[in-house]
Amino acid sequence: MSEPSFTVHRRGQLAAIAGVRWRLFVNALRTTRGRLELVSRIVVAFAFALGGLGGAAGMGTAAYFFISEGKPEMLALLLWPVFFFWQVFPIMATAFTNNPDSSDLLRFPLSYRAYFLVRLAYGAFDPATALGSLWSFGILVGVVFAKPALLPWTLLVLLAFAAFNLLFMQMIFVWVERWLAQRRTRELLGILFVLLMLSFQLIGPLTRYFEKRARPGVQRYVELLAPAQGILPPGLAADAIAQGVYSQFMTGFSSFALLCAFVLVTGYGLHLRLRAQYRGENLSEVAAASALPKDRPLRLGWNLPGFATPVAAVFEKEIRYLLRSGPMLLTLIMPIFALVIFRFGAMNPARRSGAFLSRTPDMAFPAAVGYTLLMLTNLAYNNFGGDAGGIQFFYASPVSFREIVLAKNLTHASILAVETVVAWIAISYLYGRPALDVTIATLAGLLFAAPVNFFAGNLLSIYSPKKLDYSSFGRQRASQMTVLISLGVQIFVVGVGAGAFWMARHYGNFWMATLILLVLAGISLSAYRMILNRMDRLALERRETLVAELCRA
Repeated sequence: MSEPSFTVHRRGQLAAIAGVRWRLFVNALRTTRGRLELVSRIVVAFAFALGGLGGAAGMGTAAYFFISEGKPEMLALLLWPVFFFWQVFPIMATAFTNNPDSSDLLRFPLSYRAYFLVRLAYGAFDPATALGSLWSFGILVGVVFAKPALLPWTLLVLLAFAAFNLLFMQMIFVWVERWLAQRRTRELLGILFVLLMLSFQLIGPLTRYFEKRARPGVQRYVELLAPAQGILPPGLAADAIAQGVYSQFMTGFSSFALLCAFVLVTGYGLHLRLRAQYRGENLSEVAAASALPKDRPLRLGWNLPGFATPVAAVFEKEIRYLLRSGPMLLTLIMPIFALVIFRFGAMNPARRSGAFLSRTPDMAFPAAVGYTLLMLTNLAYNNFGGDAGGIQFFYASPVSFREIVLAKNLTHASILAVETVVAWIAISYLYGRPALDVTIATLAGLLFAAPVNFFAGNLLSIYSPKKLDYSSFGRQRASQMTVLISLGVQIFVVGVGAGAFWMARHYGNFWMATLILLVLAGISLSAYRMILNRMDRLALERRETLVAELCRA
């Protein structure tokens, strides 16, 4: 077959994939959920557009100022934030990312080049790519307004910079997914990720520390870091544009050539992984054949006093699922790390700067409990996401969905209770023991907030389920509709709780907040019980949607 035929064949494959994606979108609009998803996506897209346009205006203004003042090398101060945002945002905000799993296409006779292009196309529609592209365009506009003759050169450099960011983001995703497929590398990555998160949290205290040091010491560090950043893609892109401003295009071309080399190396790293996937590599941890004797006694499941056996069984399953998920465990222990970091900030000599917990240490325990409740959002608002195809066993088993949902909520409540106790102990050590009235008021607020989150999460788990894969980065953890509704619920809960505590602090009587929150807790518990009693009927009515969504390949 000739090369033109290959090109036509590849174009046909890409057109077919685009047509399928379009038909999926159009057909989804026939359902109420699909229309609500469209509305939520429009709202989220509008919010991102505001952030993107505002950031682009700021980047453009800064770029114009740097060029006009004869300091084009300062463009690195703009390109480095764009690079970090482009790479970090997809990992830190998985609720807003929507990268479908392109490996599903490998079951069809798709050429490798088409598969590679589809993977890049999926990454091109990521919110981080859209925002990073807008900010890069803002830099382009600022440079061109300051010096119009640089339009072709700046456009070429920024296109190469954008290509590097896109390829690097996709390469990180595919290699991390490959490493997460094996237990040893997964554990190592979990440790490294914890250290990375802690290093981000320490940026504030370290900044204040270096601000207290003598100016020559800081200048020495800057002199050491400046050449190092200059040989990395953001620094190379800035230097290429700066050399164009000085009309030294040969020197600028060398920086551009190095930037293109980074693009090629990154693209090759992505090619190695995608090529292995295309050839059928499928890493998984398959259980080895058991060598235990056949007459080995059965291990009994857990027993929860006061609860039925099915509730205890589902509770045990949920706990075991969580214990095997490194990312979720990291999410659940982050509130304790945040308390430690906040305390380091308060112990710093810069504590007089007015940090919130330094001025109001009695609010440390309520703040920690509220943060802990927020960390449960990914779990409580998508109860069946981790079950995936196992939802069919729930429908086939002689167990009511009321018991299944109750067990899942019991799991979340147990996690919340454990983290609350740990937070109280940590705060007692770091800030001083919380007062009795503050502790009781916080527990009353938790008694109000938890049922609200649970019954809202139960409804959204039925009406807007989404299959989860905790081993994959860049996958949306919940539907956009769930994200928006959960955000509204959290704003309501936090607003009510903050209002009650503000009133209590204003009148100097936290028992007033306890009374208010206990009354609200009675209402929320009644609503939770009402929704829980309707779970069987709702699960039966929505069984086709649940099975179709969670069993999707």
